[in-house]
Amino acid sequence: MGDFDFGVIERSLGYLFREGMTFTLTLTGIAAAGGIFFGTLLAMMRLSSHKWLSLPATAYVNLMRSIPLLLVIFWFYFLVPYIGAWVTGSSQPIKVGAFTSSVVTFMLFEAAYYSEIMRAGIQSIARGQVWAGLALGLNYWQSMKEVVLPQAFRNMVPILLTQTIILFQDTSLVYVLSITDFLGAASKIAQRDGRLIEMYTFAALVYFVVSYVLSQLVKRLQLRIAIIR
Repeated sequence: MGDFDFGVIERSLGYLFREGMTFTLTLTGIAAAGGIFFGTLLAMMRLSSHKWLSLPATAYVNLMRSIPLLLVIFWFYFLVPYIGAWVTGSSQPIKVGAFTSSVVTFMLFEAAYYSEIMRAGIQSIARGQVWAGLALGLNYWQSMKEVVLPQAFRNMVPILLTQTIILFQDTSLVYVLSITDFLGAASKIAQRDGRLIEMYTFAALVYFVVSYVLSQLVKRLQLRIAIIR
């Protein structure tokens, strides 16, 4: 540790958190919100009795859960511009920025994982709740919205938050697109100053502290919900 330079960390704190962590938290929040929204739709499609809804949703979820996230990031970033050009009939690939690419990729990828959480939560609610809604004159989608989903969300909150913590960690993969997330910012400083050990050690420590603190808050929330029940 004699050659460990703490000064490079101190000098870089503003850039790391102002640029890097801000992007990481922004991407995590947008991807989590979009993932939960589309995951809910996928879960309801998978639980539908109509095969034309359940089969495509099941295939999508199984596909996304069987492919590495890093590969999905590369696919979207490099292939979607050409697919978009083919769909629109354009002679040039459409422009998809790194930020847009990462947001859409994480939303679509995480939707598959959130959908499984949502599906388990919905199935944990007694079927009698749906029948009661139908007896009151609600249709299937209204029963899910007004009766089942509010109860299911309460049961799933700890697991959804745990998945969001995993999402926070996974956002570091956008580093491969040269995006200045927290890890990307640390890497740029490490390469510029030749201090790889210091910056990567500090980045790992920050990810650990944030993830550990959030996991402890989720655990407390889970205990509180369990007591209320």
